[in-house]
This record gives sequence, structure tokens and C-alpha cells, in this order.
Amino acid sequence: MSIGFLIPLVLLFIVLWMFMIRPQRQRSQAQVAMQDHLRIGDEIVTAGGLHATVVAIEGDVVEIELAPGTVARLDRRAVAAIAPREESEEEAEPESEPEEVAEEPVSSDDG
Repeated sequence: MSIGFLIPLVLLFIVLWMFMIRPQRQRSQAQVAMQDHLRIGDEIVTAGGLHATVVAIEGDVVEIELAPGTVARLDRRAVAAIAPREESEEEAEPESEPEEVAEEPVSSDDG
């Protein structure tokens, strides 16, 4: 077996590691760090796509409020993202009210 055969294999492994394995490891570490920094009051998105608010944290279990008065328990690993905080009311620009649009009458003509 010649060394000339091993060089392309080693180079292929290095390229594979740099473009596939390393970025995935960084994404996993960022996800775990985000889950470890959950705080009460955070707006989150679950892995199932539900938007909720964190109301309690007990170890690996997070209690979330899906709707007023509706609290569910969720494993911390099922938190997909923390929703970005919205601007406070003082900083936000006042929204303009939508203009009223006159609706045209719908004819019931079948013909």
C-alpha cells in the first residue's frame, strides 16, 4: 500500500470534517446554550411549532403558558427557539389605523 493512496483519503476526511461535522457540532452547542439560558417570561417556540411563554422552570421540565390560563409541561430539549423580544411601547412607532374600505355589494345573480 503506497502513501499516495492515503493522502487523498486524509484530505477528503479533513474537508468532510470542516464542512459537515464541525458546523453541526457548533449548531448543537448553540441550541444547548439557548436552552440552558431560558428565563421565566421568555417567549418561546417549541419543536412542534407552538408559541408560548415560560412560566416556571424545574430542572429539565419547563412549564409554558399557551393561552391565558392554559399551562403545559414541556421538556427543556423541546424548546426550538426563543422568540425575539418586541420593542417596548415607548420605543415602538405608533401604528397607523387601517383605512376603512367600502365593500361592494355582491350580486346574487346566478345567470
